[in-house]
Amino acid sequence: MSNRSTEPDRGQEVRIEGARQVASSRADLQVSEDHHLCPGCGHPVAWRILLEVIQELSLAQRAIGVVGHGCYTNIVRMADIDFLQCLHGRAPAVATGVKRVQPQAAVFTLQGDGDMASEGLAEVLHAAARAEKITAIMLNNGVFGDTGGQMTAASVVGQRTKTSLEGRSPELHGYPVPVAELVASLPGAAYVARSAVNTAGGVAQTKRYLKRAFETQTSGAGFSLVEVLTMCPTGWFVPTAAGPGYLSDSMQPTYPTGPLKDSLRPA
Repeated sequence: MSNRSTEPDRGQEVRIEGARQVASSRADLQVSEDHHLCPGCGHPVAWRILLEVIQELSLAQRAIGVVGHGCYTNIVRMADIDFLQCLHGRAPAVATGVKRVQPQAAVFTLQGDGDMASEGLAEVLHAAARAEKITAIMLNNGVFGDTGGQMTAASVVGQRTKTSLEGRSPELHGYPVPVAELVASLPGAAYVARSAVNTAGGVAQTKRYLKRAFETQTSGAGFSLVEVLTMCPTGWFVPTAAGPGYLSDSMQPTYPTGPLKDSLRPA
């Protein structure tokens, strides 16, 4: 599906008396600021960063996103770029086809941890093993948010979900799957990093990593992946304001942020 328009309605900037505006209230490629996600959700923050990166790298006219099914799929209503939607977990396979047919396109997948880690782990691993020149982005909040908050393969030990009310137990449910580390171990993966959007520093880090991932793709070096830890207070059973702290305390010990692999960096 395509949301590309010649001149989207940007609306009026919000001005607050006594405040100094340091940036636009929306990214250039952001058609709307409205979304239907829960209060405190980190996905819209990641969306904006992604759109800023695409714009700043002058990729807007050749960017093609491939999404699966999840809360993050709402981005197709908010972004002035082209998207395809595919079956749960199959975005890397579909993106592979798109890139091979349109090699000059900047092709990326946007998936949740339920989509990538639980439904489509084989797809992302095989795409990385083949060194497909695409960029995969996983928004990891540890739950199947779109279907009610069930546990995913990425839920951390002790995490409460709708299907692990007492907390994820290694004995009952196994251990979480570290997608970024698995991908980084494959020779075809050229760039892999993990970031978070629960702090200002994390937002800046996420932007740097996404830029590097797309630069890796456009250079032809191989497969790139950025895992972004995002907040889901509803799925975590915590107050909205507690989301950023929960991410730091509960998710980041299992999923430390930072670059895992960068083939473009000089030895």
